[in-house]
Amino acid sequence: MKKLFWVFLSLLLVLTLSGGIVYAEGKKKTASAPKKGSILYVCNCDDNCTCNTVKTKPGKCKCGKKLVPMHVLKIEGDEAILCTCGKGCTCKLDKDDPTKCGCGKPVKRVSIKGMYVCACGDTCECNTVSKKPGKCPCGTKLKKVE
Repeated sequence: MKKLFWVFLSLLLVLTLSGGIVYAEGKKKTASAPKKGSILYVCNCDDNCTCNTVKTKPGKCKCGKKLVPMHVLKIEGDEAILCTCGKGCTCKLDKDDPTKCGCGKPVKRVSIKGMYVCACGDTCECNTVSKKPGKCPCGTKLKKVE
């Protein structure tokens, strides 16, 4: 009877640990997946800024200032058009004035060469930018911006 108890307890322990590992791996994959309407962190030291630092995570730019979070409004060629509202922005590009965001603030254009973007076509509105290859939230493979 004691032997059966220990076998059962061991089996229960193995199943519990296996379930925890599977759950943790699933969380890790979803946490690293790019999200629709990416946030880029860019240098915004002034209008004549030549730092051109663009990252997918917070940090500092080459000139030493803190990178500012900006919401991707549109991707045109090798540039991302960003709203300068900040991280929580839900604005869209102003249809009447492509130099402004829907909130009225000016947009910022940054080079995203070397990064990966959604390749779902000219009408793509995913606005996904990633540092690494992978899949866009719409299921399309990300392509490297050359």
